Amino acid sequence: MRPDGTPHARPAGPQTHMPAGRGGAARAWAELLRLPALLTVPGDTLSGAAAAHGRLTPRTLLAVCSSACLYEAGMVLNDWADRAEDAEERPHRPLPSGRIRPAAALTAAAALTAAGVALAGRAGRPASAVAASLAATVWAYDLALKHTAAGPFAMAAARGLDLLLGAAATTGRARAALPSAALLGAHTLAVTAVSRHETTGGSPAAPLAALAATGALGGLLTRHPRPGRRRTPAVRRSLPALLAAAYTTTWARPCLHAALNPSPPLTQRAVGGGIRATIPLQAALAARAGAPATAAFTAALAPLARRFARKVSVT
Repeated sequence: MRPDGTPHARPAGPQTHMPAGRGGAARAWAELLRLPALLTVPGDTLSGAAAAHGRLTPRTLLAVCSSACLYEAGMVLNDWADRAEDAEERPHRPLPSGRIRPAAALTAAAALTAAGVALAGRAGRPASAVAASLAATVWAYDLALKHTAAGPFAMAAARGLDLLLGAAATTGRARAALPSAALLGAHTLAVTAVSRHETTGGSPAAPLAALAATGALGGLLTRHPRPGRRRTPAVRRSLPALLAAAYTTTWARPCLHAALNPSPPLTQRAVGGGIRATIPLQAALAARAGAPATAAFTAALAPLARRFARKVSVT
């Protein structure tokens, strides 16, 4: 699995590989960067800003751009680190197919990392510190931790830090966003645990655990973090529950199917469901923090992500 929740397995549906030629280089980089998956990223920083109870500012935009750079750095670095394995199992990918040179990919990963940290630095020292920690986590995951027991926890930490980046950039304080970061990290941990069986299947334990985690997270999302502080309109009170329901249904159904029949195709669908569920989860976190406009904007990214994923695979 890649940083922030993208699975390794080759999709069962139509492939997106196109031969080199006119537009071939651009298509290869779009595949390497997994551009549709990038739409799952802004919700991290935006829900972090909401959790810190800050108004969106230009520094929040800097955090979004920083997050996007670091996310894409992780995508590229992942394929660079896995290029030998992909040459045997997934030769259609940009690096083993020769459409992108490994040196170019490593250079891009380094440049994207530097850009991400620099952009966060423009948003202030707290954001810079979080971005540096996030960058270190991404590189450690891709180069050392991915295939170890610590891999899922590193993945969860990366998503949590991404959310904290939005809080740190917007308000200069990340502590208030720690509960939201923990919820997002728990979801990422569950998705990563399921993804470890996506090529082999055979284990209902991970999807069952993810199913239980989904129910628990769905319940927590409906609880206001500051109960009784002030009355809120009925629409605002119901929005977290609606988004929590969208999150739960998006993730729970494929998990149940994978638990009942833990075959590779159904396990891969469960991982895909977990990735898609990230956006309604982010939106629910923003709504729970009292930011309905941010929640609505984040939720609107979900259909766009589905639409573009049909053109360029996120796996």
